[in-house]
Amino acid sequence: MRPVRLIRGIVTVGSWTMLSRVAGFARDVMMAAYLGSGPVAEAFLVAFSLPNMFRRFFAEGAFNMAFVPMFAKKLEGGEDAQGFARDAFNGLGSLLIIFTVVGTFAMPWLVYAMASGFAGDPRFDLAVTFGRISFSYILFISLVALLSGVLNAYGRFTEAGFVPVLMNLMFIAAMLFADWMGWDMGLALSWTVPVTGIAQLAFTWWAAHKAGLRFVPGLPRWTPELKRLAIIAGPAILAGGVVQINLLVGRQVASFTEGAVAWLSYADRLYQLPLGVVGIAIGTVLLPDLSRRLRAGDVDGARGAFNRATEISLALTVPAAVALLVIPVPLISVLYERGAFGAEDTIATALVLAIYGAGLPAFVLHKVLQPLFFAREDTRRPFNYAVVSMVVNLVVAVGLMPVIGFAAAALATTVAGWGMVVQLWFGSRRMGDAAVLDARLKGRLWRILVASVVMGAVLWGLGMVMAPLLAMPTVRYFALMGLVAVGILAYFGAGFAIGAFRLAELRAAFRR
Repeated sequence: MRPVRLIRGIVTVGSWTMLSRVAGFARDVMMAAYLGSGPVAEAFLVAFSLPNMFRRFFAEGAFNMAFVPMFAKKLEGGEDAQGFARDAFNGLGSLLIIFTVVGTFAMPWLVYAMASGFAGDPRFDLAVTFGRISFSYILFISLVALLSGVLNAYGRFTEAGFVPVLMNLMFIAAMLFADWMGWDMGLALSWTVPVTGIAQLAFTWWAAHKAGLRFVPGLPRWTPELKRLAIIAGPAILAGGVVQINLLVGRQVASFTEGAVAWLSYADRLYQLPLGVVGIAIGTVLLPDLSRRLRAGDVDGARGAFNRATEISLALTVPAAVALLVIPVPLISVLYERGAFGAEDTIATALVLAIYGAGLPAFVLHKVLQPLFFAREDTRRPFNYAVVSMVVNLVVAVGLMPVIGFAAAALATTVAGWGMVVQLWFGSRRMGDAAVLDARLKGRLWRILVASVVMGAVLWGLGMVMAPLLAMPTVRYFALMGLVAVGILAYFGAGFAIGAFRLAELRAAFRR
């Protein structure tokens, strides 16, 4: 994959992820309006987080990190990549069928492990009911993640990118239909989860079939390739487990404050917008690209891909982080405050959003640095780093909970995120080839920081002036749009003035 194709792939995945995040944000705005931060909202959010947590454990965050590099290298080497993918599909599917059945029966214990603060509260029984309905989603979406990894390795990013868009559109349609029919909104959302998983798997299966890939369900075969995959995936799965423990600690801390689980979830959706568009897009495209380049011995190409991915990620996420730190209250108030979501919810959610904003560049840099290890089939060191990150997260969350309450969960996530970046960075220094910053990136990094600070000052001042408009129901949407537009102009204007970007490069990117 040449640099042009790398950027085209990032733009393609980023565009679909942007559409997915916008649709997901619309979904959460509707959920906040219907349910607010009440017991039904918190119960559903905990129940829905269970299959998603294990999905990242089994598939996206762990299994695929081992599977994609092996599959991409088999493609590059002309080996039987499709046969390997079919064996992995059947092996993962068989394992997850068993896990789904066990998890459904063990739901009360899973809910207690996720949110023990719900015990003795109506939220607990609701979460168990919703969890049993929705838990089978892990089976469908994990297989979708594997098929998407195969499609991405073939450079077919559009089909895989549409999958999360489909989920969010189905959720929006389900809420509108449930409201029209007068159904219980919590149950309607819960039943939508497995239905969505089936639809996503059917679509991805069709896309793979259209691409000439044949996946026929069958009993798993313990081949030498699968054995090697298991050996490589083992540390990655454990690392994924550590990351999920961090999330579990955060929800445990939040569950002892009524409404806090919902506040964290709504803030998470907003900061996930730039994280998904930039970080996930770059990570999705960079991993198979680095794997192929290193297999072919193209170290210079791998270094160039790493540097451009880092430059793009920082140029887009540093200003986003500054904006989340400077104007969190206007963002939450305008976007969420309506219906059952009140002013108290706005203040609490804005606090969490600002804390997450401070960690946004770190969360994106994870997606850039980790492929350096996974492309070399090195999953052990990221696991060791994740363990250290878990300890930091636990100490900060539990230690500061008596002092700052539910905000300790968000602060722990941010501190642990930066700790993980430091470890990945120093660990990559030992590689000495692709993980080297070039002169262009070094020269532009400080300029990106300066342009972001200029933008932050403009947003802060203008936000103070526009505060009355941002509070008026009739014009607040246009006021927020204007505030964001001025911030964008200030950032790119300052960036062009000091050389953080080049107009010719921007034009070339748009042409591609």
